[in-house]
Amino acid sequence: MAPSQPSLSDSDSLKRPALVLASASPRRLALLGQIGIVPDDVVSTDVDEEPRPGELPRALAQRLAREKADHAASQRQDAALIIGADTVVAVGRRILPKAEDEKTARACLRLLSGRNHKVLTAVALRPTVGWVDGVANERLVETSVTFHRLTDSQIDALIANGDWQGKAGGYAIQGAAAAHIRQIGGSYSAVVGLPLFETAQLLRGQPRRQGGWIA
Repeated sequence: MAPSQPSLSDSDSLKRPALVLASASPRRLALLGQIGIVPDDVVSTDVDEEPRPGELPRALAQRLAREKADHAASQRQDAALIIGADTVVAVGRRILPKAEDEKTARACLRLLSGRNHKVLTAVALRPTVGWVDGVANERLVETSVTFHRLTDSQIDALIANGDWQGKAGGYAIQGAAAAHIRQIGGSYSAVVGLPLFETAQLLRGQPRRQGGWIA
């Protein structure tokens, strides 16, 4: 008797589920590429990022990462794993906004001048209903960043550069602001937008399939 052929379900169970990045951020996509990970799909999510009354920075980052991943997962029925992430910049309990205009960016830089602040980046993994073996998991990474004391002309130059647009806290560590950051304690990639070591660890923790995302 000839050996039986594997059924379609057996074959499907060996395939690597699609990897989806639930973020339109080009920085997060580039960071994944840095460690050899290319998502099968990239989607933006319509999530209200305003802090809730009394919500602390850590809780906000974790909630938004979960909501982004959950929203993207709910839109798919195939076997897929969703990566959601969010970055929050805070001085103590004060959450700094994403700078959408020069006034906001300037206010953030003045607040950060000469002091230490925290960058909290959460990453959440969510399997879709089509991948029953997938494991939901998440991490929160806290990084300490210290600016030297900025002069008015230095703040003017950072504003003129323009890379603050849409950035939490009004600066991009991979941009012109790097010339004014005296010290960083923790994950540089998390400040950019995605903690690479922790993300890789989360992916390694998923059930193994052919052509897994990372060694």
